[in-house]
Amino acid sequence: MSGDAAEELARSQLLRGLRIATLLVAAVIALALGGSHLVRSLDVHDHVLVQVTSFVMLGAVLAGEAALLVLRRPWGRLRRPAIAVVLAASVLSSVTLPDGQTSTTVDWMFGAANFVGLVVLLDRPLRIVGAFLATHELIAVLNLVLLHDVTRDALLRLATGSVNVIGVPLCVAVGASAVRGIHAAALASRQEIERVRTREAVAAEAHRRRQHRFAEIAATSVPLLEGLADGSLPPDRPDVQRRCAVEAARMRRLFAESDTVENPLLHELRHCADLADRKGVVVEFDARGHWPTPPLAVRRELTDAALTALATAASWARVTVVGDADLVSVSVVADCGDVEVHDPASADVRVETFATDDMMWIEARWQPARQGTPSRR
Repeated sequence: MSGDAAEELARSQLLRGLRIATLLVAAVIALALGGSHLVRSLDVHDHVLVQVTSFVMLGAVLAGEAALLVLRRPWGRLRRPAIAVVLAASVLSSVTLPDGQTSTTVDWMFGAANFVGLVVLLDRPLRIVGAFLATHELIAVLNLVLLHDVTRDALLRLATGSVNVIGVPLCVAVGASAVRGIHAAALASRQEIERVRTREAVAAEAHRRRQHRFAEIAATSVPLLEGLADGSLPPDRPDVQRRCAVEAARMRRLFAESDTVENPLLHELRHCADLADRKGVVVEFDARGHWPTPPLAVRRELTDAALTALATAASWARVTVVGDADLVSVSVVADCGDVEVHDPASADVRVETFATDDMMWIEARWQPARQGTPSRR
């Protein structure tokens, strides 16, 4: 399991545990405690059916939360209708209370609807939970002011009851919000650590590739540069110029090897041909067929002979690439005279050459399906 998947699993398990604990608390307070108060005060209520209906509405919301927990789903679009049901139950129960019974045990809804609403809003921002609790409190205040006698005892009961009705659910919501914030901060820290590690790995890999590339050109380019620097290799000598041209072509090919392209072999050959074209050499390029991408070492074997011919051509060169699933052929004809072509190191690559007075034909062939074929000139 990846780090992000593990973090998401831990987060979902944590939130699920909070939901289960809040549901159990709400069920005990709203259904068990609130239901017992309702049953004991049935003879006091003038509208028993309305009170029972309000109780059933709260129970339906809690049952919905239990079902969503079993299905491992959030409230989603059902959240607003559920809150509407809770507030409607609070209004129905409040407006049908007997006179003088606000914020008493007869007013069982005052301490029940707040926890049911918290169940629905547990994973929402703290300001939304606060807005719901304020609305629930406002219903109780308006009910007292508009439908009952505002006495000193009634105000004291409302004030003392509001401490628990608002304070306890709000503390639970603050705790849940703090846990979510801590988890989010931990996740952000982990992601930042992963980004730093990725940057370090990328930098290390780039450094390793630079060292590898330097080692590849050091064997031939560094002695040439040292000879040019100390004067042992005069730049006006034809053989020195040819060596410089070949090394420049190899560097161009080395840079092209890091490019992400559809056909790396053609891409690298075109870079070699581009260097010859800049020297005024007319280069004809022809590619036919489709072939699998050769490994990097094989591509170097296929392009090395063509690279040498293109880099030392006097005025004209023709590069032809033909291939299919079983054979890839790279051939070049150029007026470069007789140049030295090294035997390929790969047993799957064969190189053949033919030279006249000033023209030379070179062909390198790769047969991926054949193993152990000896190389020859």
